[in-house]
Amino acid sequence: MIETIKIGTIKWHHIIDPKEEDLQYLKDNFYFHPLDIDDCRSKINQRPKIDIYDDYYFIILHFPKFDRINRFLKTKEVKIFWGEDYVITIGNTHWVVKDLFNEAMDQHRRKEEFEIGTSDALLYHILERLMTETLSLIRKIGSDVEFLNRDLFNKNSQKTIERISVTRKNLILLNTIFKPQLPLFHKFESGAIEGYAENMEDYWGNILDYYQKLWDMTEDYAELIEGLSKTFDSLQANRTNQIMKILTLISSIVLPLSFITGLYGMNVILPIQDNPYAFWGVMGIMGLLVIFMLMYFKMKNWM
Repeated sequence: MIETIKIGTIKWHHIIDPKEEDLQYLKDNFYFHPLDIDDCRSKINQRPKIDIYDDYYFIILHFPKFDRINRFLKTKEVKIFWGEDYVITIGNTHWVVKDLFNEAMDQHRRKEEFEIGTSDALLYHILERLMTETLSLIRKIGSDVEFLNRDLFNKNSQKTIERISVTRKNLILLNTIFKPQLPLFHKFESGAIEGYAENMEDYWGNILDYYQKLWDMTEDYAELIEGLSKTFDSLQANRTNQIMKILTLISSIVLPLSFITGLYGMNVILPIQDNPYAFWGVMGIMGLLVIFMLMYFKMKNWM
């Protein structure tokens, strides 16, 4: 179903779950290219792009969104047709676009005046809200990285490994979302995309600054999590080495004791075995051997 808001001389059409008749309506009334209609029909995420035509633009952008349990990020598409006197947002798009449209709808029902006067300004408003929400999302991931930095020496290694893995997976997804779209947003500032209103250069530059900040933060956090991961791996390897060292020392001490007890457990005649103090003598020799080995290991700084 197509929902429409009139904002001054422009119209904002929003299609949440486009049916075939909705797509046919767009094709018949706006004369959009059939390939763009096919992109809107597809349920699979399309690559980010901006198609430039004589009388409209078609934009596909990707933005991150947390899943229902706020743990893993997933990619949400934003598909926008942008003409001189209209903006069309289409598909099961990012929740920010839905909320923004609902806010505009409520404002329209209250018959309040809109401050937006051009389709360029409306597009800028949508992109700015998406950037702001994405910025807060990345800051949350940054908080997770800072928590891991403080909690790196926690003895609960299983929990730390899990948190590092989740954060790293989210940062990898952010990287795959943001990197292909950097040249796309540069087109706004470079003038490759002219738009329909005058004096929009500063606004498009602001959008690029937003996006560049998102990209820089993602790269910084990715480097931090990589460093934390290597540090954690080194700590775990060192702990394993310490455990192996202690076990090796214990085995070295027990080995001669096992030899003595095994020797005197054999059914053969051995020295002093008939002596009534033979047991305590052997125990004393074993005790002295343990003390000697501990002192030797200490002197060599092996323990």
